[in-house]
Amino acid sequence: MTTDSGESSDTMRGRAAGDTRLLWFLLDADRWIVTALLSGVLFFGVLAAGHLHPTPAMTLLTRGDPVETLFQALITGTITAVTLVLTLNQLVLSQELGAVGDQRERMDGSMQFRADVADAIDTPVSPAEPSAFLRSLVRGTAERAENAQNAAEGAALDDDLSALLSNYLADVTSNADRVTDQLDGGTFGEFDVVKAALNYNYSWKLYAGRRIREAYADELTDEVDDSLAELVETLELFGPAREHFKTLYFQWELSDLSQTLLYVAIPALTVAITSLLFLDVQDFVGVTAGVSDALWLLAVTVTGSLLPFTVLISYVLRIVTITKRTLAIGPFILRETNRSVDVDWE
Repeated sequence: MTTDSGESSDTMRGRAAGDTRLLWFLLDADRWIVTALLSGVLFFGVLAAGHLHPTPAMTLLTRGDPVETLFQALITGTITAVTLVLTLNQLVLSQELGAVGDQRERMDGSMQFRADVADAIDTPVSPAEPSAFLRSLVRGTAERAENAQNAAEGAALDDDLSALLSNYLADVTSNADRVTDQLDGGTFGEFDVVKAALNYNYSWKLYAGRRIREAYADELTDEVDDSLAELVETLELFGPAREHFKTLYFQWELSDLSQTLLYVAIPALTVAITSLLFLDVQDFVGVTAGVSDALWLLAVTVTGSLLPFTVLISYVLRIVTITKRTLAIGPFILRETNRSVDVDWE
């Protein structure tokens, strides 16, 4: 049995199925870059559809009142988007509102968890800053893995078991070292902190550590078993810590999204309203670069009017991607992995 990264890759990118460039687009890219790319697709899509249509664009745009109908719908949609912003703000605020007893209970739970982490990493007080808190916790798992490795080297264990422990503990240490470096200097509110936390494959390490203790309980010395138990207990603390900071990050992102949507809603409404009132495609009969000027103008105004929706999509893409990849907490692995670890223990 092996527990190296070949079983379940340590990094989120390594665990991703398909093209990793898509993962960059969904997660790593700046949301304004994603918004610009989506707006570009929309702009050129409208341009291409109108240019390639067998009927000339001017004929299509002057047959009936498609332009007026379009911008009426866009105005309604933008106002609806602003209403959605208010709903999102209520969702964020609802997490912060409550009676004093509820707030006290939240405070007590937070302080108890910080005390448990402080005990696990052998420090009087756990760090207050999120990236430093996660960094100290991850570094604590590396230290527990090193203690377990030292205990295993001093025990008379079977060669296969010794190799198994060495591979497992080396994987824990190497992954923890990389994530510790990624968390160094991270600022909460930026995706880099959450990304580094997602790159720590604690679920597989927790599962493998528990299975080793269970399958080789009769062969492990008390010192090795105790050191593995400490490692497992520290890994168990990382799960709720990551979920807590992920929740806070989502609230931060939703607040940013709400603020950004409010900023872009007025310009988008201005474009849609002025286009509805003053745009007459018959005034633009020229051709630029082989494309009707009316079609150029329509593509620009439609893209500007839909800016709130492209902004909304860019933020939601990241949130739902993170949510999908962190649905389970603890030793549950929802993606497909190499099952040889189970076969060898059965």
